[in-house]
Amino acid sequence: MLNYKRYRKNPVANYPEREWPNREITKAPVWCSVDLRDGNQALIEPMVVEEKIEFFNMLVRLGFKEIEVGFPSASQIEYDFLRQLVSRKLIPDDVTVQVLTQCREHLIARTFEAIEGVKQVVVHIYNSTSTLQRDVVFGMNREEIIKIAVDGAKLVKEYAKTFPGKIILEYSPESFTATELDFALEICTAVQEIWQPDTENKMIVNLPSTVELNTPNVYADQIEWMSRHFQHRESILLSVHPHNDRGCGVAAAELAMLAGAQRVEGTLFGNGERTGNVDLLTLAYNMFSQGVDPKLNIEDICGIEEVYERCTKLPVPARHPYGGKLVFTAFSGSHQDAINKGITAMKERGSEIWQVPYLPIDPADIGRKYEPIVRINSQSGKGGVAFIMETYFGFKLPKGMHKEFADVVQVITERQGEVGPEQIMAEFKKSYLDQKEPYHFRRCKTEEIAAGENNFDTRVIVEYTYHGAPRSFTAVGNGPIDAVKRGIANECGMNLRLLDYNEHALQEGSGAQAASYIHLLDTQSGRTTFGVGVSSNITRASFRAIFSAVNRFL
Repeated sequence: MLNYKRYRKNPVANYPEREWPNREITKAPVWCSVDLRDGNQALIEPMVVEEKIEFFNMLVRLGFKEIEVGFPSASQIEYDFLRQLVSRKLIPDDVTVQVLTQCREHLIARTFEAIEGVKQVVVHIYNSTSTLQRDVVFGMNREEIIKIAVDGAKLVKEYAKTFPGKIILEYSPESFTATELDFALEICTAVQEIWQPDTENKMIVNLPSTVELNTPNVYADQIEWMSRHFQHRESILLSVHPHNDRGCGVAAAELAMLAGAQRVEGTLFGNGERTGNVDLLTLAYNMFSQGVDPKLNIEDICGIEEVYERCTKLPVPARHPYGGKLVFTAFSGSHQDAINKGITAMKERGSEIWQVPYLPIDPADIGRKYEPIVRINSQSGKGGVAFIMETYFGFKLPKGMHKEFADVVQVITERQGEVGPEQIMAEFKKSYLDQKEPYHFRRCKTEEIAAGENNFDTRVIVEYTYHGAPRSFTAVGNGPIDAVKRGIANECGMNLRLLDYNEHALQEGSGAQAASYIHLLDTQSGRTTFGVGVSSNITRASFRAIFSAVNRFL
């Protein structure tokens, strides 16, 4: 039994004045990728310099304007990577790199050595502020913790005086979510007073959910409370850095944005310590799905995923939002049917607005394809099979035929599991198009004959084979289809009634093929079945469909 009594609820601030629940996300935040620092340090096999450079170049192509490139004072490879970016002139003028350092003089000095030659850089300093860490890690009181932050800000300010580029200070009270709000405000304000930001030269105050301790609404309350209590709020760019310990990183970031956060730090696909950072791609695609421009070039999710998996050696889970291989896949028959109807309705209405059940966005908009949307297994239904036949092969099966053919496919899926489109088409040919025994239609001659004043019937002369032996019959009906149906019924000793007939073109152009679907009832046995015929001549396709249905009866 789980010993839940070992745990207790984390404190929640009393904040009834909250306004964030009534707001909406209407624009993208300032994005900052921390893949190359926070993400990289969490890898089983950290990236080497060339892999980091490839990843950096991808982030630039995606449109990230702020990229945390590492902790250059922590290791030689981190230092060398930044120097490579500078010496190879890989940092575009409109991209600001960010470096992380603790509030120690020798580390800050080493950091400024690493950023030499960078035109604009965020120097990110931090120290832990939570009650627990003050107690068990540092053994310090509030005043001593504030002194660490203030001394770090002073050191950065001093080094910045002789730095030829632009320095932007970022301060993070690490473990913010477990810090008393009044103390978090006090220490951030102390750093603010040292740095003296203004509206033209803002500082970044980053409030991380270093460990996700509560539901996302609690984080939003904390962010809004801080945002409303900062001095000279206009001089601060309020940033958040949500982790994902409770699996709510994306929700926490979205609610934090409603609460006043203007900037979000995170990683692609949520890589990071423990359960990861907030997934910036999911955040961006969520905005996109609501008609908000995410301000990132993320039209090719598959290309992003390929570089990410190769450089990090981490797989993107199959059910990961937007990027997972199965997220635009429907196994459920009812889902497949709804997707099919939704896409059909959009085409018929000529709608420019995407509205398809179970698909919040058009997969094609982010570089995915329609082909993997529907996959067929034993849980699938008639709608999914019909969707495959139309989407892949152009056969618009009559509604009454959906179940008949789905039952054929169901037998296969129960035996072997999932079936692909090509196997479904092969079974369609076997069950309908290639049903040519024992009766195989060869050719037909038709002519109109008088059936009274101003009325005409159709006489057909049909040549066919029976078990390979040539035969023929002559029959009369009220049209070619009726006449052939009467003639073959007489030949095989059946009493056939035509229940339904459908036809459509399979492709456009002078060489277009047509498909015909005949639904027949054998009145003697009460059985029904469909037959399908294909030909460049629609009448010939209909005759083939009749023979297909008769052979299926037999």
